[in-house]
Amino acid sequence: MSLPLARRMDGVTSSPVRDLLALTARPGVISFAGGMPAPELFDVDGLRAAFDRALDCEPGRRALQYSPTEGNPRLRELLAERLSDRGLPTTVDDLLVTTGSQQGLQLLSTALLDPGATVLVEEPVYLSALQCFQLAEARIVPVPGDSEGIDPAALDEIAARERPALLYLVPTFSNPSGRTIGPDRRRALAEVIARHGFWLVEDDPYHELRYRGEPEEPMSARPELAGRAVNLGSFSKVIAPGMRLGWLRAPSELLRRVAILKQATDLHTSTVDQAAAAEYLAAADLDAHVRTLRATYSARRDAMLAELPAITPPGTTWTDPDGGMFVWVTLPGGANTDLLLPEALRHDVAFVPGSAFLVGEPDRSALRLSFATHAPETIAEGLRRLGKALPAAF
Repeated sequence: MSLPLARRMDGVTSSPVRDLLALTARPGVISFAGGMPAPELFDVDGLRAAFDRALDCEPGRRALQYSPTEGNPRLRELLAERLSDRGLPTTVDDLLVTTGSQQGLQLLSTALLDPGATVLVEEPVYLSALQCFQLAEARIVPVPGDSEGIDPAALDEIAARERPALLYLVPTFSNPSGRTIGPDRRRALAEVIARHGFWLVEDDPYHELRYRGEPEEPMSARPELAGRAVNLGSFSKVIAPGMRLGWLRAPSELLRRVAILKQATDLHTSTVDQAAAAEYLAAADLDAHVRTLRATYSARRDAMLAELPAITPPGTTWTDPDGGMFVWVTLPGGANTDLLLPEALRHDVAFVPGSAFLVGEPDRSALRLSFATHAPETIAEGLRRLGKALPAAF
């Protein structure tokens, strides 16, 4: 006889990216599935020196001790300066350090959503955000859009009908589509959000990975959204995901409630990792490191886009992202990428089927490819393998 389990887990689906990690870890597999930073670009020497400084003598004892839930004050100060320089005026008191930005999403889901509350999302949508909203037992409603992101008129209509608690967006280099919402549409969306009076949760982990064009102002900086916007960020894409360091910028009352939730979750994020991150930000030239990431990933994006016409059938379309890590590919003629994946794995190449990122009727003709992990020649070989497997999709 099985013992009872919590009902709230019934609607929570597993992440196909997490499930694929074990399959793609075997030797010889070229994986475009995960949004994995290139490991050869990790600043191992700089991080080792930062940890050494963090653990030096008396500061080291503090770095190994319990710490405030809100996070290391020096790290928050450095983060506030960096966010302010990006056009999002921020103070230490606006920030809470999280164990990756994914924890920030989970904490916000608990703080903002009662069971049955409505969450609006773009489509396709970051699938781990869906897990958080499912766990909160929210109603998830997609908002139609186009190549520039969600449609403000559609948002207006759906918000009037659904009375949502929040809108979740990755407006800059979206995961999984790679698209970016432009300034005019950001302004129009902000006006809709303010008029209907719900929260914006802006997930912004890719902001610094821009390969062309001018930086967009964070949506959280829009004056219409003062007091109703939350900005999530992460060091995973520009320093290292293994440190599990993110942050949440929010109005004071919400931040206080989120801090209480974090106390109940893990007391605080790793003290020693926070101390090392503060040392790293203070001593390293992170901007120079980011320039290296941009140059490398830009070349890898270009290699993927150059190879796609040769391996896909006529009528295939794909996004051409200005930054980030992902290309969204749509095959023609009723293709089914769920059926394609097993055949692709037999050819030692992996991707994520597009159906995983959709709330409504799944579009089985789409797939997400990440270009960040592999060198251009490996990307070309992986796409050639994918091309050999493609007949299985039809």
